[in-house]
Amino acid sequence: MAADDVRELLLSTTADASDPSTPLSAPDLRLLIDRLRLRSDRLHASALSFAASHREALASSLARAASAADSSASLESSLDSALAPLASSPDLSDLRALADRLLAARRELAERQEHLAAACTIASLAARLREARAAANPLDTAAAAAELKPLLIDAGRSGSSEDGPVVFGLLRSDWEQLVDELQVGLAKNVEECMEFAPEGGKVVVRATPKCCSSRKQSVQLSVALQSLEIIDALDYGMAKIADSMTKHILVPAISNIHVAVSVEVLQESGPEHSVSVLSIVPSEELKDNKDGSSLYSRIIDVIKFACKFICMENSKWVQSFAKLTWTRISDMVITHFLSKAVPNEASKLIEFQDVVRSTAEFEKKLRSMMFLLPDRKDGKLTQFVDDVEVHFAVRKRSEILVKARNILVQYDYDNPLESGDQGDSVVDLLFLPEKCFTSKSVLLLMKLVHGALKDASMSSARVAKEFCFAARDVLLLYKAIVPVQLEKHLDSISQVAAIVHNDFYHLSQEILGLAFQYRADFPIDLQKQVVFVDLAPIFSQMADVVLRRQIQLAIDTISEAIDGADGFQNTHQPQHYESAKFSIEQAVFILEKIRIMWESILPKSAYRKSMCHVLGSVFSRITRDILLIDDMAAEETLQLQGLIHLALENLSSLFLSLVDNDDGSTKFLDHDTWIQLDGTVPSLKKFRKLAELLDMSLKSITAAWESGDLVSCGFTSSEVQNFIKAIFADSPLRKECLGWIIRTPS
Repeated sequence: MAADDVRELLLSTTADASDPSTPLSAPDLRLLIDRLRLRSDRLHASALSFAASHREALASSLARAASAADSSASLESSLDSALAPLASSPDLSDLRALADRLLAARRELAERQEHLAAACTIASLAARLREARAAANPLDTAAAAAELKPLLIDAGRSGSSEDGPVVFGLLRSDWEQLVDELQVGLAKNVEECMEFAPEGGKVVVRATPKCCSSRKQSVQLSVALQSLEIIDALDYGMAKIADSMTKHILVPAISNIHVAVSVEVLQESGPEHSVSVLSIVPSEELKDNKDGSSLYSRIIDVIKFACKFICMENSKWVQSFAKLTWTRISDMVITHFLSKAVPNEASKLIEFQDVVRSTAEFEKKLRSMMFLLPDRKDGKLTQFVDDVEVHFAVRKRSEILVKARNILVQYDYDNPLESGDQGDSVVDLLFLPEKCFTSKSVLLLMKLVHGALKDASMSSARVAKEFCFAARDVLLLYKAIVPVQLEKHLDSISQVAAIVHNDFYHLSQEILGLAFQYRADFPIDLQKQVVFVDLAPIFSQMADVVLRRQIQLAIDTISEAIDGADGFQNTHQPQHYESAKFSIEQAVFILEKIRIMWESILPKSAYRKSMCHVLGSVFSRITRDILLIDDMAAEETLQLQGLIHLALENLSSLFLSLVDNDDGSTKFLDHDTWIQLDGTVPSLKKFRKLAELLDMSLKSITAAWESGDLVSCGFTSSEVQNFIKAIFADSPLRKECLGWIIRTPS
């Protein structure tokens, strides 16, 4: 700003103001000096005037400046003394050590402050615990315990963590002990307010305990419950009396029809000593309890008594009492009333609506008393009655299965043919033009199945589903029980095993017909869901397993008998001949016994197929043993031929049972019959031809081979060659015949 003023003065004194570079003359310089002096005087006068007018402010500023200068000098002196130890040290190690000591001192100070705060807190908590223990009123003790709970138990606080100070753990233990002693004492106090009759059916509720027990003083029932509520132990205090109320009051009130509820209230020196009595007394008045209204009325009277005289109509206490008793109450109502009220017949389901209505009113009344919550989640009784159709169906299903099990367990399989209704057990197979003998148990089971499916076709979808499942379960029950029950019979050749085969076979046929018979009458929702056809192959397979097992047992038994012939060797000797003859007779006896068992039981096709299989195995075995003899004398061939004829003659009745007799005339083993039997049992033709070979000449045997007769009977080239070598001695003719047999293709 001063430079600008000088420039203006300089320009105003210059002759050529437009050119600043023009040099000044002496007059101009003197004029400029005068003007500057004049300007300076003016500024000096102005500064003096300002200083005079602001004297106090300037004096104060100067004083502060002097003080700041003194402080700066003191700070400089302190800094010099602090840095003095470093004067002789070229590094900063001493300064670092000094800084570390300073930080450690600060941390120690902070820790001591924290310890002091913790000690104050602990002292305060300990003092409050002592005050809680010393409180005369349990409400004060409970309130103090509840107030201390978040300070000692809250997991978010350091004092409750596992790695916290030990003293906090001791305080928590002390607090827990205080709460335990308090809730135990209060629960005992509540229990002493109740007096139940030993024989049941009566309870006396006192506002104050009758005796003080071992405690210094007793408190009123309401005070005890309120204190328990404060420390979150209401359920603990209510548990014992809820259990006693259930056992001594609710059980007789629900399980006994001829009883009534009596309530009596007594006043003794004011309400603090009032006494209330509830009794379950016998009642001779006959009430119509078909809809359960009288039962529900008794239960409501008991609950009203509990709500008024035990819970003091406090909604939270009532709900605690309900939580401890309602499950058992509802279970007892279902057991003693609702389950028994479920009708046995579908036509009576409409009458159950009265029970549904009274049950709904019962739970509605309990909700109005705040005994049940309004959200209906605990409506166990209404849920049961709403599902009455399902309960009805489940009961019927259980009854059907019980009947089925009794039929199977009680049926006498040891004497199935001795029953008076034997003719009723011969049934027609559904998909085959045959008859078979079945056990009476299977006929009764099928009667149950048809009855269940008829009921299913006339019921709603839910009920029909249960009936259909019952029908399936009845069938599966036979499969599960009978093979285990008759295991010994099935492991031996027995008539019972043949009957079991027929039962399975008959059931498989009946199962195939169920879909055609009932499916169209089922509810639409079930027509595709409920099927039985999947069971048919299972039962058919079980029938095949039983029959194959019997066939194999028969073959094994006869094979053991044939083993006694020792390969039919040396039959020209009397001892060996008798052994072979006995084996043949024993095999024939077993076959005849099997015929008697199977022919009257099995379906004709199954009987013939099974018997042909057994005969084929027997004839093959005997033929193979004889053909394996490497040397036979002339007498021996006659003995073997006689044994074969003996077997064929003794099996004549069995052979006749395997051929058809359409005209009903008496059957004989004529040529046509043998041809039919040879086609049915291929090994029989070979067996009979072997008897002829034993009495034929060498040329005749060779001719029979060349004609193909032996091949058609099942003989092979090696068998014929070995047979010839065993019977005929070595000779040119035998060699020639053997050569013909070798050269002639089979």
